[in-house]
This record gives sequence, C-alpha cells and structure tokens, in this order.
Amino acid sequence: MYNLLLTLLLVLSALLVIAIFMQPQKNPSSNVFDSSGSEALFERTKARGFEAFMQRFTGILIFFWLAIALALAVLSSR
Repeated sequence: MYNLLLTLLLVLSALLVIAIFMQPQKNPSSNVFDSSGSEALFERTKARGFEAFMQRFTGILIFFWLAIALALAVLSSR
C-alpha cells in the first residue's frame, strides 16, 4: 500500500509540474514594476477556455497530491 501511494505521489508530482508549466502567462509584461503592466497586475478577469480548464485541473491535482501525501505521512508514522 505504501509503495503504491508513493508511486502515485511521484506520478502526480510530475503531472503537476507539467500542468503548471502549461498554464498561460497572465501578464505579458516581463517587468511588473513597469507603468504599463501595473494596471494588469491587480485586474481580476475570469478565466475562460483553456485557462479555466488548466486552473481546475491543477487544483484537482494539488488536492489529490496533498491527500496522498497526508496518507503517506499517516502510514509512515505507524
């Protein structure tokens, strides 16, 4: 059981890295202290399409990663 959960945690870790890197860049300005990029820093826009899917998918992966990590911590303490 422990080895299975550890393997799942490693696979989820790799998927999380890929999912985070696939998310679109929110601010096209490379300098957040630039006057043109400062307005976009505090804007709240609703994610749509691919961006919304990636946010939900990443959130679900993080939930499962945390649940498996907690289960591994409980199992290793026994």
